[in-house]
Amino acid sequence: MSHVAEEIITQPQLWRRAAALHADQPKTLPPAGTRVAIAGAGTSLYMAEAFATLRERSGQGETDAFTPSEALPRRYDAVIALSRSGTTTEVLRYLADLPTDTRKLAITGTPGSPILDLVDDAVVLDFADEISVVQTRFATTALAFLRAHLGDAIEPLAEAAETVVAAPLPLDPSGVRQFVFLGTGFGAAIAREAALKLREAAGAWTEAYPATEFRHGPISAVESESVVWTLNDVPRDMQEVIAATGARFIDEHRDPMVELIMVQRTAVQLATLRGRDPDHPRHLSRSVILTDGGGGEP
Repeated sequence: MSHVAEEIITQPQLWRRAAALHADQPKTLPPAGTRVAIAGAGTSLYMAEAFATLRERSGQGETDAFTPSEALPRRYDAVIALSRSGTTTEVLRYLADLPTDTRKLAITGTPGSPILDLVDDAVVLDFADEISVVQTRFATTALAFLRAHLGDAIEPLAEAAETVVAAPLPLDPSGVRQFVFLGTGFGAAIAREAALKLREAAGAWTEAYPATEFRHGPISAVESESVVWTLNDVPRDMQEVIAATGARFIDEHRDPMVELIMVQRTAVQLATLRGRDPDHPRHLSRSVILTDGGGGEP
């Protein structure tokens, strides 16, 4: 079994640990009413976007999410940097350039990483760190911690995830030519992460859209060898619209963070079928460390 396959199945118990950790240090993250930015690259960007949407929609305050190289020229009460390795060049540069009166926080999986020297407070999820280059459990555990901060109940999510870890895959991915992931609200960000997982691990043709945006052009590329996979609620007529294209439609009505586990498992299966190493995707490394220019983190 690959490292990533082993790491995927540990997620339910790690979400519980994240919730317990938040209960022990509930004041680490910015309180409601503050203006917050959360920055990350690659998978961390999509988790940041999910948190920003959830925080805004729960009425807890203005929240921006971006990759550090595209940071908005605004002042924030607090900035959260999300980085599994804590070494990603553009994340470190962004933190170093922030005004000194901005509260800086980090969520990382690596004790002793350089990011810890640049922040005022940190959440170290070392129990969720990974061997695989492909990021799965650290990302969702970080999101579980962030959701616990927003008041979401994590235990029901962990219980649902235990079912998904053991359930059969919803399809044989070997004959799929194109995967399209759809989501609404924070599920749109999770859809982008779902597409990234299949792209990274298996080199698959994947796309992701907010659910209603799909019909504004992208649907024209869908055909009988396509799969359209929803991460959460979509318009009621979407199944009928997709059926007309001949594509397969997957809509399990789960929480997006839970459904992402099924996508992760599918990505590993497809990588195996294609003879790829899901732990070490082509052209990727655990962290991008640069001497100049941009960069990112898988």
